[in-house]
Amino acid sequence: MGGARNLRDEAASLWHDRLVVADRFWRNATAINYELAPAWLPWSAVDPDVVAFAWDETEASEITTVIASMVPSDGARWEEKHRFTSEVTVLLAARYGRWACGWHWAVGEGGGGGVVTHWCCASHSVGGPAVTAAKVVASLLEWRDWLEELAERFEQLTPPDGADVEDRSWHLERAATRLVTVVMDRTGAECGWYGLCHTVLTWFLSSTGMGAEGAKKAVNAAIGGRFKSWTMPSRTLIDAVGEDLAVDLTGTQPYRER
Repeated sequence: MGGARNLRDEAASLWHDRLVVADRFWRNATAINYELAPAWLPWSAVDPDVVAFAWDETEASEITTVIASMVPSDGARWEEKHRFTSEVTVLLAARYGRWACGWHWAVGEGGGGGVVTHWCCASHSVGGPAVTAAKVVASLLEWRDWLEELAERFEQLTPPDGADVEDRSWHLERAATRLVTVVMDRTGAECGWYGLCHTVLTWFLSSTGMGAEGAKKAVNAAIGGRFKSWTMPSRTLIDAVGEDLAVDLTGTQPYRER
């Protein structure tokens, strides 16, 4: 228990010294604290090839014990449940890095249009201590798996070194269409799914060496509000977004015959 107590003290110190977290949340953000909002994190903060994650049975037991001790009592109000989510987010970020703040970016309206399925929202997911702690841990691992999957996909889709402008345009279009399709499939195109799509495409461009701000602008211009909640985009629309992104970044149409 000494290790668990130290872990909790570490999180509390970080809470007071480095972060200002309000009681309410804006979906996947911790009280619009952009340092702990997964959609606003740079790829460098979530790249699993850069940010290590040590996990074993001892670590799982310790963090589960700490989280269980933080769960509000039966009959807790909405505000208390959301405060719990905030405190858990700070704890996980302090322990593992800012990437961990995406643990509750869940699918659908309750989760803010993310990819996590083991968590829904504070109102529905916070229950008994043991069950709630298990959900948090499962969600954290699911989020980490998603980041590792993205890193592998990014490596496969990145334009090769030395590619000429036409080749680069083709690779960028292919990457965009495949990543949009993956996000659509994983989220079911439910409420707010396009937010995750924006983030994934921005992270991909950043992984190729593009600056974060330039990547955001390019993605915003390519999607341009064309994706909607609860609506699966057509193949034609997905292709158009990929082509627009490629042309904007290279000034050249991708080869269609490949």
